[in-house]
Amino acid sequence: MSEKREIKGILFDMDGVLVNSEPAITRAATEVLKKYYGINAKPEDFLEFTGMGENRFIGGVVEKHGGVFSEDMKIRAYERYGEIADESVAVYPGVRQTLGILSAGGYKMCICSSADLVKVRINVRICGASEYISNVISGSEMKRTKPFPDIYLKGAEKIGVPPQNCAVVEDAVSGVKAGKAAGCRVVAVTTSFPKEELIAAGADAVIDGISALPDILKTL
Repeated sequence: MSEKREIKGILFDMDGVLVNSEPAITRAATEVLKKYYGINAKPEDFLEFTGMGENRFIGGVVEKHGGVFSEDMKIRAYERYGEIADESVAVYPGVRQTLGILSAGGYKMCICSSADLVKVRINVRICGASEYISNVISGSEMKRTKPFPDIYLKGAEKIGVPPQNCAVVEDAVSGVKAGKAAGCRVVAVTTSFPKEELIAAGADAVIDGISALPDILKTL
């Protein structure tokens, strides 16, 4: 059994943890790829690239269909995403209440999303996270994305808490691996991957929804 450490900081992934944006970005990317590039992608094509940032999320699918990814594909997908986000992006139950509890508990918090800043800003607005979290790091700032640990190391530095005293909250296998590689405890939410896959990736705890987070943090 691993040694218990006091958790003082929380590093949140965004998509799949605070908001359910995968259907919206998948729809946006699918529509754009078909309309402008003649690529007939299916929603299931995107699953293996979940949590890796839009360059890989879209680029991996493009490559699967024999194409070559270009930046304009992502730009157009984000434009479409912005048009449909308010109607298509869902905030998970208990997000605002949970963030309020954690803020009142004195935890230092940071959003660490592989998505580009334009998408992160849309999602932060939709879920109301800015009321409780002022620190945000996006994939736009990172040369290496998850499963590399860089974004979580930067998040820990930003809030001034050593990685070993931080809990990463993730939904994707790549994100769980990134959090563990950074030296953090990892709490995984079963919104995108089965519990068994998240545990196999190294998650220290698995929950079914964000509302369980305050209690699970006490056990890490």
